[in-house]
Amino acid sequence: MDDEGVDEEKLGPTRRTVLKRVGLGVLGAGAIAAVGVPVARNLTAKDPAISVVPRAAPLRIDQVTVIDPRDGSKSPGMSVIVRDGRITTVAATKDTPAGPDTWAIDGAGRFAVPGYNNMHTHVLQEERASLFMATMLAEGTTGMRQMAGTDDLLRFRAENRLPLGVHTPGLLAMPGELLMPWNAGSVQEVREEITRQKDLGADFIKLISVDREVFFEAVSWAHGQGMKIAGHLPPSVSPTEAVEAGYDSIEHFGAGSCIWIETSSDEKTLRGQQDLSGPVPGWFANLPFAGWLFSTDLVAGMAGKTLINPALSNSPQAVDLMRRALGSFDDTAAQEMLRRFAAGSTWQTPTLVRLRTQYVVDDPEYDNHPSLRMLSAKAVRDFQDARAEFMALPADTRAVYHQAYDMSLRMVKRIHDAGVPVMTGTDGPGKNPADLHTEFRELAAAGLRPLDVLRTVTTEPAAYLGRSDRMGAIAPGMDADFLLLDSDPLEDVRNLASVAAVVRAGHFLPRQEIDSLVEELLAAAR
Repeated sequence: MDDEGVDEEKLGPTRRTVLKRVGLGVLGAGAIAAVGVPVARNLTAKDPAISVVPRAAPLRIDQVTVIDPRDGSKSPGMSVIVRDGRITTVAATKDTPAGPDTWAIDGAGRFAVPGYNNMHTHVLQEERASLFMATMLAEGTTGMRQMAGTDDLLRFRAENRLPLGVHTPGLLAMPGELLMPWNAGSVQEVREEITRQKDLGADFIKLISVDREVFFEAVSWAHGQGMKIAGHLPPSVSPTEAVEAGYDSIEHFGAGSCIWIETSSDEKTLRGQQDLSGPVPGWFANLPFAGWLFSTDLVAGMAGKTLINPALSNSPQAVDLMRRALGSFDDTAAQEMLRRFAAGSTWQTPTLVRLRTQYVVDDPEYDNHPSLRMLSAKAVRDFQDARAEFMALPADTRAVYHQAYDMSLRMVKRIHDAGVPVMTGTDGPGKNPADLHTEFRELAAAGLRPLDVLRTVTTEPAAYLGRSDRMGAIAPGMDADFLLLDSDPLEDVRNLASVAAVVRAGHFLPRQEIDSLVEELLAAAR
């Protein structure tokens, strides 16, 4: 698809129309808010040291109840044997002779489940990456999909220089630089950028905000390169259009009001009233150093509290559009959207815990949320300042946001019931309280059963990544990334948080050991 012969009227806003958008206010607020977190930067001023994961000793866990998320079965009195970071045997303890070279653990009264996978995290972008990853491990996270990268991060991974190891989740996938107007301003540019990122070793493409024709070319070109593509939706592209184009994973329902517009009885009118110009001024996107400038602390500082809560940058017109879209929710339109979702192959990663800090941050829970202790003193102050600003919004504005979150919970249940695959992600850590166990709680509040929630963090990520033969279950041949829980996870979703021990790459890590490491790293960060 070339730029010549494109019907701009049908395709929506083009680079030319975006260039008409001028204003430092949009640069300082909208551009950063569209991303939600800073673009990834170097981990240090110089290349980090090479990280080596030691080989695990043979391990045997006896008398444990193995939970299989694939069918919801429970198998009590089992032994799980691990060698060289892989599960070799899962069999009844009474029928499994003990080996002389195997470290045996008594798992009586415990429940073994596959390790959890956080499929939307930005942890490698954080200064406290090691602390946050140890905290993720304590939550039971053994695998993660990093949702933003840079050329350096890709090189660091290729050279084993990322701060990964036994006491961190494994890195399942990472993209290159986010697709934005300055690196994907045209069909030709997006082809070149995707090809460049593939050559650098990116696992997938992360898209934030591009013109309509560039979006569809990005999906097509990424697939042609054998890569997945995931992320936000430009306002000119509806969720159904993205699904039917083959977009692999929609994050945060696409961001903004797109899903509420599509499920409105007045969709045509509301769509016509959207601001389709995108969050980044064209004059800025066209600068040769735009990508670098966007990643600097200067621009991040200009964004202020909108970096923490994008809702604070919404115009009165955007709030009114959301109000009218939510108020005109149409069940028939929603059913049609879900029917088309189910016919596609797009996963949904709603990141409810992130939407909650965006739309319901005035909840007393955030007065002193436990996750805040992991943030720097400045980050806590910034969060509380942004929260105070949210609480000072007009009551009717906050009511719209509360309704948006309530509708998000309802939509998760409807999406799940329609057979659309859902994955768990937090969009953290670093700027907001965003822990995995709260995400479990919110998925349950949406109406998912404990088994359904367990699948969103085990079997669904495995299927999405095409690794169901290596992860998502405790069975011979699987990677030795699994958990021991104190309580039955199929009885109550809260039991998913009862992590007694983590087996990471075959290494047995008692919860007390991980907690001690977290405290050491937290003390060092102060």
